[in-house]
Amino acid sequence: MHHHFLLFKPYGYLSQFIYELKRKKKLLGELYNFPEGTMAIGRLDEDSEGLLLLTTDGRISELVRSKKVDKEYYVQVDGIITPEAIEALQKGVEIGFDGGKYKTRPCTAFIVTEIPDFGPRAKKIRDERHGPTSWASITIREGKFRQVRKMTAAVGFPTLRLVRVRIGNVSLQNLKAGEVMEVTQFELDNEAV
Repeated sequence: MHHHFLLFKPYGYLSQFIYELKRKKKLLGELYNFPEGTMAIGRLDEDSEGLLLLTTDGRISELVRSKKVDKEYYVQVDGIITPEAIEALQKGVEIGFDGGKYKTRPCTAFIVTEIPDFGPRAKKIRDERHGPTSWASITIREGKFRQVRKMTAAVGFPTLRLVRVRIGNVSLQNLKAGEVMEVTQFELDNEAV
């Protein structure tokens, strides 16, 4: 029988269970006693937070990654993001990728007016003396390396904090950073896997 989990990956953790380089890194296995064979579906960078799906079923992992599933991120950016920047994100922007240029696909983006309550991050972002910040939601179906961070930088609003809040129809719900919830299945695009 397979196991499936939702995890709110905290800041400063790698999206993996084994790290073989010399530097000590925080790994997912430190957060919960996962059964043997558990793997993360996709990944979040060490300095990104939010929803991570984990499973012991490699078939489901392939299914989730191969489908063009929405991934929604809440992004805290440097400065007050403008409607023009949001429009540019929606249409697609040029970012650096693999030593060349890549134009992102059209996506859904909007300004988040109510500051989300994700709790404080493990490492302080900065204080108000350095100017205002704002939040936006960006939903993409692709996942190039550090894509969302590169997209906000391309429109002049560098990312300070990035939290994935949804994958398909699966959301963070009320999980707090570091919390894990076991589920019977993942509801993605109105079909259970």
